[in-house]
Amino acid sequence: MQSSIQLSKETKELLNSFGSKEDTYEDIIKRMYKLAVKEQLRDFLFSSEGFVSIEEARKRLNK
Repeated sequence: MQSSIQLSKETKELLNSFGSKEDTYEDIIKRMYKLAVKEQLRDFLFSSEGFVSIEEARKRLNK
């Protein structure tokens, strides 16, 4: 099922600059989505939030 979305001229130009002549808007959006998912995963994997250093873990273990 296809749908239509409205874009401003500025957004359409930004999408055009991200693709090549052969790319459809769907191609461009899917590629951008995949990049965004990879970036979110990278942020999650490299986040230090909720983690302790090895040194701190050893200290806790030796208590």
